[in-house]
Order: sequence, then C-alpha cells, then structure tokens
Amino acid sequence: MNLELTIVDPRWQGLEALATRAVQAVMDHCDLEADLCEISLLACDDTRIAELNGEFREKPTPTNVLSWPAEDLAAEAAGQAPELPTPDFTGEIALGDIAISYDTCTREAAEAGKLMDDHVTHLIIHGTLHLLGYDHIRDLDATLMEAVEVNILGKLGIDDPYNV
Repeated sequence: MNLELTIVDPRWQGLEALATRAVQAVMDHCDLEADLCEISLLACDDTRIAELNGEFREKPTPTNVLSWPAEDLAAEAAGQAPELPTPDFTGEIALGDIAISYDTCTREAAEAGKLMDDHVTHLIIHGTLHLLGYDHIRDLDATLMEAVEVNILGKLGIDDPYNV
C-alpha cells in the first residue's frame, strides 16, 4: 500500500506502524488489493485540524479525524455498502486524504479510558472507511459503518469502542 504519511506534530511517535496496520485491516475487510491503494495521512495538532475543519466544513473547531475521499463511492440507498473503487488507468486506486489531531485523540482516549493506540487505530479505520464511501449521516449508514468498524477492530483484538 502507498501510505504517504506527513507528520507535522512530532508527538506522533509510532504512527506509521499503527496507520499501516489499520489501513491494511480495512483493505483486507473490503477485499481490496492494498498494494494498489494510495492514501495520504496528515498527523497534526488541534490548531491545524481546526483550520482544515473551518476551511472544508465551515466548523473552525478541532476534531479528531477528517477525510477527503478522492471519489464519491457512497451507496444511494441508506444502509447499503458502498461500491468498491476501481483502479485508474495506471492501475492504482487513489483513495484520498486523512488528517488526524494528536491533541483531540489524546484527550478523547484519556476521557474514555482507552489506550491511545487503540483509539488512533479506530480513528484511522474510521477515516479510511470514509474514503471508501462509508458515512454516518443517515441512521442506516451510521449503523452499517459502526458495524464494519467494530468487525475490523475485533479482528485486530481491539474492543468495541461504541460499547463503553
């Protein structure tokens, strides 16, 4: 897999291994050839993610993770799995970009009593699923996305983050 990691906050130690494991688990679940897939991951802080959130979502506040899919793969019918991406003319699958904030992830993990690595893994899985057309705007889509996340996390030995 081509995971382009840009670390702008030096507190993100060990993120490459976590991100690679998380993205690979999503690719395995979706039966996608990971070696063909490209994702850019920005590891930043609350200041930078608040800027991005303001610019792209008109919500100038920090958040844990943001995603920008390269293509809209969402299913039209609520609760249905998105269509799988197909390789472009070069044989590669550009999935899109993810940004993740160290400050928010640390705060959320501490508040929930979760291991930071488990929480970050969950959020990278969440962001990657967004790149693949999953969403949580409609109730049925949220239910589907949550079930997929829980399934993938379970395969990684991580507890259901929604059953706290």
